[in-house]
Amino acid sequence: MAKSARKTSVVKNLMTSNIETDTEGESFAVMSWVEHLEELRKRIMIILGVFIVCLIVSLIFVNHIYHFLIGAMDGHRLTVLSPGEVIGVYMTIAGGTAIGVTLPFAVWQSWIFVRQGLTKREQKIIVRFVPMTVLVFIGGACFGYFVVFHLVYHFLLNLAQKNFSTMITAGNYFGFMGRIVIPFGFLFEMPIVMMFLARIGVLTPRHLAKARKYAYLVMVVIASILSPPEFISHISVAAPLILLYEISVSVAKIAYRRRQTEMDEYEENRRTTA
Repeated sequence: MAKSARKTSVVKNLMTSNIETDTEGESFAVMSWVEHLEELRKRIMIILGVFIVCLIVSLIFVNHIYHFLIGAMDGHRLTVLSPGEVIGVYMTIAGGTAIGVTLPFAVWQSWIFVRQGLTKREQKIIVRFVPMTVLVFIGGACFGYFVVFHLVYHFLLNLAQKNFSTMITAGNYFGFMGRIVIPFGFLFEMPIVMMFLARIGVLTPRHLAKARKYAYLVMVVIASILSPPEFISHISVAAPLILLYEISVSVAKIAYRRRQTEMDEYEENRRTTA
């Protein structure tokens, strides 16, 4: 009978949610595993639905998107090696566009799912980073496409035309573009990541100051790998990355000071109420 009652209690706990209180006296809902899975399934289905709609719209306008993306070709035509490759190229363009358009909505849906297990204070901290993450990624991708990709592509094309007859396939062109644009989207997330780590106390201004010279070296190496082997190209890529690191350090310092102020206020309130 005791085992049966214990099993019944466990099932009830899994099937029902309750209310808990955090250390600051704020109440928040604790969902059961079944409710978590149901909520997760709901968010995934919504994101998939938006992605499918964006994919269909992208396929309708794929010709316009294609001509926009081949702007670096300066009027030259790309080559396909088989009839089936045309479908693959169009699906890649439409799929990439659909993912890019769906990304902000997916981040927002993920936030709606996660925030139910957070306190109000945690929600206030994290909600500031959600829109910034998307905007910064888009900014990095735009920098990668309009600056770095065009710079590298024209350099390599001019280099090849001296001794070779160039025939660029659509698959190679868009693959090369993706290997440059997407990493820059993630590189531009550096200020947001550092701000978040400083906000939760993982990074401190002293750590960032000590790591500055190593960070500069890493930025120069990344710029040397991604840009053509000439001084002006290196500078044009390395300078924005170093500036990005300095912006990251500045926002991390602000976030760390704000955290320290909030911790001091919390300790002061605790002593007052004690």
